[in-house]
Amino acid sequence: MSTAAALSRPIELPPLPYQLGALHPMISAETLSLHYGKHHKGYVDTLNKLIVGTEFADLPLEDIVKAAWRLPEHIAIFNNAAQAWNHTFYWRSLKADGGGEPPSTLKQMMESSFGGVVACKKELVKAAVEIFGSGWAWLVEDGGVLKVIKTSNANTPLTEGQNPLLTIDVWEHAYYLDYQSRRIGYANGLLERLANWEFAADNLSKG
Repeated sequence: MSTAAALSRPIELPPLPYQLGALHPMISAETLSLHYGKHHKGYVDTLNKLIVGTEFADLPLEDIVKAAWRLPEHIAIFNNAAQAWNHTFYWRSLKADGGGEPPSTLKQMMESSFGGVVACKKELVKAAVEIFGSGWAWLVEDGGVLKVIKTSNANTPLTEGQNPLLTIDVWEHAYYLDYQSRRIGYANGLLERLANWEFAADNLSKG
């Protein structure tokens, strides 16, 4: 092993914040095991191989995402770093027995930005369904206002200076075993039964 490889700090795969069966029946243990144990882990493992001996080797994950953005020679590093970051954020956007009423501060911002909680959720579902191919639907804070945005493939609001609050992963591996082509059922179920609005509200102070 080279000195650079020996000294570099690997990006770690964080543990899931819940057990594999915790999100059933909205997301099955089989889907969660495959999604986390194969796809998320794969991004982390590949990233660690790619950054050995580079200027990214000792950077935190979020800094790698931002530094590699729009650098064609580092597109593989960006894709794997962003997917690793997006997935960690997605797991925390969900919780068992989630959904329900958002905390008051977040609810007030939903009302001022969208006209209400229901309208906000409708915009998130619409964004999730309309993404062509693979990507992510996000609730973000941008200039003190809440917005719903879509990103394709590995792209993330981090590179646009927006503060992400909550996300829905709409890559097929996130839902296809459980919902097949019914992406709308997955998105609706996630928001109604699994959305971690407390996590989203906590992120308001990080913008």
